[in-house]
Amino acid sequence: MAKRRKNTRLRRAAALLVALLLIAAIICGYILWSKGYLDGFIPSESTSDEDSSSGSSESTSDEESSGGADIVTDELSIHFLMLGNKYSGDCTLIKAGDTEILIDAGSRASSAETIAEYVSEYCEDGVLEYVIATHADQDHISGFVGTTKIPGIFDVFECETIIDFPRTNKDTKVYHDYVEKRDAEVESGAVHYTALECWNETDGAKRSYEIADGITMNILYNVFYEEKSSDENNYSVCLLFTQGKNHYLFTGDLEEKGEEALVEKNDLPQCKLFKAGHHGSPTSSTEALLSVIRPEIVVVSCCCGYKEYTDNMLNVFPSQAFVDRVAPYTDKIYVPTVYSETAEGGFEAMNGNIVVSSDGGEVTVSCSNNDILFKDTEWFKKYRTWPENGVGAA
Repeated sequence: MAKRRKNTRLRRAAALLVALLLIAAIICGYILWSKGYLDGFIPSESTSDEDSSSGSSESTSDEESSGGADIVTDELSIHFLMLGNKYSGDCTLIKAGDTEILIDAGSRASSAETIAEYVSEYCEDGVLEYVIATHADQDHISGFVGTTKIPGIFDVFECETIIDFPRTNKDTKVYHDYVEKRDAEVESGAVHYTALECWNETDGAKRSYEIADGITMNILYNVFYEEKSSDENNYSVCLLFTQGKNHYLFTGDLEEKGEEALVEKNDLPQCKLFKAGHHGSPTSSTEALLSVIRPEIVVVSCCCGYKEYTDNMLNVFPSQAFVDRVAPYTDKIYVPTVYSETAEGGFEAMNGNIVVSSDGGEVTVSCSNNDILFKDTEWFKKYRTWPENGVGAA
């Protein structure tokens, strides 16, 4: 009997010890969890099937096709700017984490004021980590220079790394002014590379720059970095930004021959975003390129409908030929401004400033004026036709 009571006491003591150890383990686990030491070991609720299937008409996601959770990266926002006048031109601000990148600064020297005001809202320290000038046309570089009364982008911001075109046929004042101000930036401490130096990775240049966690800027190979072209547009610097599974393509004003060579010489992925080549002209954004990148969102940096280069209404930006080629891939086409005879300066906002954003998963589009798709605008209904094989055709 005494032995049985002793065994009972031992079992109770052992049970008590186990209970105390369990309580201690729970307390320790809670402390570790509350301090964040268990991050990555506990599954996140955001990877549930219910969450991954959600989305809006203004967003796209790879999760359904990939069968897995999205890769979380730094936030990326791509801003396509209105340029303060009726002329077509390019200027794109990219913010990746704490890094700011400016691609081109068109469309006229006076646009520098509009650009600087917008960029300053996002570039609080006054430093542009990367500046890209795609080619030497004034509607891409004049804002870097400014005017005698309006400081250029090179005057307003400190630029750390400048990447531009290896070749040009230009001998214009705006080109020489650009070179002078670019070189002054270099004398002040900026680093300058051509796109060809980046591709060849010479003198410290790189093909791929990690601009934020999980986000890279990749310099693509363009044969006209080395070969002569009678068309200045084919000298354009071409860039691919990659964020997890999402890709964003910029080809400047690259024309048909350049696009064909771009496809041949680079392993291009399907792209969430494509900045339309040459402002939506009839001679860019060709099937050779579109059939490979199959874009989901297309932004056309132009002043819609202004007869700047032609009186043929079918060929003014964005052209009917451009619409016919892009429509089978997407109806998510956006344009910043539209020509207006009555508005001050000859233009008004169509979508306004266009911002494409993502954390590496879902991609969203938001616009400062409205989010109306190009094919649904009053201008389009009057001057353009949506093809029968286009996405969303009636």
